[in-house]
Amino acid sequence: QTADQVLLGMMAYPLYWQQVPMIKVSSKKLAKIIGIQGKYASYLDFIDMQNNTYKLQKYVSEVYAKKPSQRGMFDKEVMKVDERMNIAYMVYTGQLLKMVPNPEDKNHPWYSPASKPTTLSGQDSLMVVSVIPQYLQSLAKGETKLAHQLLTNFASYQKKYGAALIPPQKKIDAEILYNKWMIFFRLAIVYSLIGLIMIVLTFVAIFKDSKIIRGVLNFIVGIIVIGFLFQTFGLGLRWYISGHAPWSDGYESMIYIGWVTMLAGLLFSRRSKMTVAATTLLASIILFVAHLSWMDPEITNLVPVLKSYWLTIHVSVITASYGFLALGALLGFFNLILMIMKSPKNQQTMNEHIKELTAINERTLIVGLYMLTIGTFLGGVWANESWGRYWGWDPKETWALVSVLVYSFIAHMRYIPGLKSKFAFNLASVIGFFSIIMTYFGVNYYLSGLHSYAKGDPVPIPDFVYYTLGVIILTVVWAYNNEQRIKKLQG
Repeated sequence: QTADQVLLGMMAYPLYWQQVPMIKVSSKKLAKIIGIQGKYASYLDFIDMQNNTYKLQKYVSEVYAKKPSQRGMFDKEVMKVDERMNIAYMVYTGQLLKMVPNPEDKNHPWYSPASKPTTLSGQDSLMVVSVIPQYLQSLAKGETKLAHQLLTNFASYQKKYGAALIPPQKKIDAEILYNKWMIFFRLAIVYSLIGLIMIVLTFVAIFKDSKIIRGVLNFIVGIIVIGFLFQTFGLGLRWYISGHAPWSDGYESMIYIGWVTMLAGLLFSRRSKMTVAATTLLASIILFVAHLSWMDPEITNLVPVLKSYWLTIHVSVITASYGFLALGALLGFFNLILMIMKSPKNQQTMNEHIKELTAINERTLIVGLYMLTIGTFLGGVWANESWGRYWGWDPKETWALVSVLVYSFIAHMRYIPGLKSKFAFNLASVIGFFSIIMTYFGVNYYLSGLHSYAKGDPVPIPDFVYYTLGVIILTVVWAYNNEQRIKKLQG
């Protein structure tokens, strides 16, 4: 059955669907508490029939009493299952679909038929209360003409009282298309596969170049360009649907940074195929992070402070810099890998590739630093318009300044004796990006301020962060030791 059929079935035959095991429970401990076998429970499995209570009530209360950083795997599973139960409850009680306009309440202009306002009277009140039950009954009896007529009448009622709130049909169709295609999630998968293949081929080409490999790499670049065009289309589509620039929240800024990262890689694609490969892989990681459970992809209205043309100017510039700086970090990491692979026999070839990637890396960081600096200054102008001051040492402002200083130092390292080596520069480009991670994620989710999403209530750090940090440290140590070994052999 389609999702629409399941939803209508749950509303039309609640007693039947409440017995269907359809609510996923991944934790064996939680399944034991509920009293089920397997990974799926029915709605009624969560109800203690003898005491008429919710079996998970105690566990849900305990979980939400904890700070997010203190919640374990079992706690997270309790939250997920409880959310699924709440969705099912809202479907069965008719509270899920808020589709009735309420012209008397500007703060809550839409409500569900199950919670109609007291301001309605007469025929309007009767229609709102009875239209959904009558529609479901007509579907159950196979009376399609009556069902269609009821929907037509209800649509007329919506247009009469909610015409100013209903989006144009073109936008509705565009949003349905956007949700159906899942452009960014699918591109994350495509980019990861293509990026890994291209990285392998570029490393092979370093040791054994051939026309076939060059032809395959050019073909892959063509596929990446097509993917980038779809990525651009997806951003434009989201902009059209929402009516504002698609970088107003955590999810949107991540997919925008992914787009800028791909743009940066393609701009330098003529100089190095390795750059395109690194960019594609990095863009896939960024898009995967955007689709983690703590990122909300929902298209929502802007909060009042963001309803400004500065959203388009300031945020676009400063978040675009993150894409260039992220590419610089990955190029630096790739150079460290090339240093690990260097040997007395191939050091000349490796040095040429390292020199080329380092030059591209330097240009990338300089572009990112310019955009980061300009974006920070523009943020001060916006802050003056919104809050009446240019600078207030808010955590986001402070860390933006820290990032500017960090990358200013990296850009001038070549003038400092002892820090002129390519190893030092590439290592700095990797380490420097941690300031961006702190500016973007750390401030938003761990520090309290005007720019914060979590107001200082931290979310748990994903396990992959520790693994990534371990890999970086191991790579740096290995590359340094190998560089020293090659120098001794030369000496």
